[in-house]
Amino acid sequence: MLDDAATHGRQTVSVDLNCDMGEGMDTDTAIFPFISSANIACGAHAGDEDTMRRTIALALTHNVAIGAHPSYPDRAGFGRTDMLDKGLRPEDLPGIIHDQLFTLQKICTEFGTHLSHVKPHGALYNRAAKDAAVSDLICQTIAAFDPSLLLYGLSGSLMKPAAEQYELTFISEVFADRTYQPDGSLTPRTSPYALIEDSTAAMAQAVKMVRDGKVMAVSGEEISLTADTVCLHGDGVHAVEFAHAIRSTLMKNGICIYSPTKDN
Repeated sequence: MLDDAATHGRQTVSVDLNCDMGEGMDTDTAIFPFISSANIACGAHAGDEDTMRRTIALALTHNVAIGAHPSYPDRAGFGRTDMLDKGLRPEDLPGIIHDQLFTLQKICTEFGTHLSHVKPHGALYNRAAKDAAVSDLICQTIAAFDPSLLLYGLSGSLMKPAAEQYELTFISEVFADRTYQPDGSLTPRTSPYALIEDSTAAMAQAVKMVRDGKVMAVSGEEISLTADTVCLHGDGVHAVEFAHAIRSTLMKNGICIYSPTKDN
């Protein structure tokens, strides 16, 4: 899907807007009109086959690309606990991820559609960003399941070279409402300044990342990154308003919204 945007004399660029869906938030239906890709929980940290069906139906209604959002089997911690070396072995990961992809693809088939991408969730996403072995296991599993699937991961992270090794297309993700460390990693959620609460600041950061490929780290240092997709969080108090605002702001700045996994 592709929207026309006024360029205001600037070179037009394009970006995907993705959101994690099917996690039990009551904002899903309202946010779908503003995104181009959905990452659907596969039952390990949230969701079940019923929520997967309802979320897939919404994605098809809004012409939004359907992606899998696999995680550690951690419903109690919403997938935000790193379970490796805490009862979960690295060699367990391929089976855990495969089963989640298989379940969601099975339901996609019921609707006559298919998966387009994979975005790991929570602690698995963060671990893969800095752990080459975990990134390798994730990419190995995706390539064996369906090598046409795109991999969404943190811009500049170790997921990118792993994806390239397995000939997967990597989609570099950035965050409008998260702060960055000087090495390009996200500030941990445990930090009091991990989130950007001011919507104006978040909008400005989103535009700068997409249009200029730059972001200001918490140290005050400007760092470079690649922004193929911007993550919108659906669990905030003002999640719907934020989704609407960021889409509108990007378009007003000559940035088109599209999905890299849909025909345009």
